[in-house]
Amino acid sequence: MSPGDSTSRPPPLAVSGLTKTYGPLVALDRVSFTIRRGEVLGLIGPNGAGKTTLFECLAGLLPVDKGTVWVGGQPLRARDRKARLFYVPDGIGPWPAQTVRWALDFMIGFFGGPPERRAEVIERFDLAPFLDARIGTLSKGQRKRAVLALGLLTPQPLLLADEPFDGLDLRQTQQIGVALRAHAAAGRTLFLSIHSISDAARVCDRFILLSGGLVCGEGTLDELTSAAAERSGQPRASSLEDVFLALT
Repeated sequence: MSPGDSTSRPPPLAVSGLTKTYGPLVALDRVSFTIRRGEVLGLIGPNGAGKTTLFECLAGLLPVDKGTVWVGGQPLRARDRKARLFYVPDGIGPWPAQTVRWALDFMIGFFGGPPERRAEVIERFDLAPFLDARIGTLSKGQRKRAVLALGLLTPQPLLLADEPFDGLDLRQTQQIGVALRAHAAAGRTLFLSIHSISDAARVCDRFILLSGGLVCGEGTLDELTSAAAERSGQPRASSLEDVFLALT
């Protein structure tokens, strides 16, 4: 039975049995989960868990060995995913010779995103002080804010962002978290790969726990806490960090 065969409304995206290997190394092992419409879903796990590999497979940048990505109950081919999702990788600095202002205008013109969102992302990501700076001259934190703003200007219903808080200080992390929550509240679905569990706990509605290429849990904090207590036979954990340790 496909994820769209039930009588309930199908999720905007479902992943079933996704497997990716590099020779003898299994990077993703039968990964399955759903993304619900309008939520902020957090993908959390240690370095080497397979988070970036999963995002690259979902975006169609890497071929998979097995598994299916579904939208509305129908298989979504890799070449068709650019119409449904936009992926913001970690550590990129596109168009280093161009200004931030140029990049914002280009994203709206090329992808057909809503132009009225431009002023909002400039304010929320505090881009005004370096709008006319070349992207290649930005600090790590400034570049991260600019790249995330570019992602928010795209029209695809699902946005994937790899390590959206990397390079940001505590105040900036909180500000960006608020901006991402507001963006989701306006109707966008967000899937965020986050190394810091405390950051994920502040921003996300639900979580996918990934360790060694395996999904070890999926759900809200309360659902995962109950699962961890049932598995360990111990009292309910008090934090997402404890839950992750109990389930992985």
